[in-house]
Amino acid sequence: MPREERSGRRDGRRGGANRRVRLTEPLVRVDGVLRPTSWDAALDRAATGLADVSERHGSGALGMFSCSKASNETNYVAQKFARVALGTNNIDSCNRT
Repeated sequence: MPREERSGRRDGRRGGANRRVRLTEPLVRVDGVLRPTSWDAALDRAATGLADVSERHGSGALGMFSCSKASNETNYVAQKFARVALGTNNIDSCNRT
């Protein structure tokens, strides 16, 4: 199937911010069901999950993707975050594409 038939666009984008149905609040999974929550609660849960993985498996178990089409400054901040905040060198900016 041609790309424009799958996404409705010739440039390959799938709609993003222009989609009719968008999430307007964060969701967390509780007992297998996604439920709305506050941003603070969602970020706390994400931070707790990352800390738990790092504690149980070491910071090498964490990784991060960045975008090769982003600016050098954005990729620098992403790699700095991965190394300082997450404590990992596992970062890939997919520069092969």
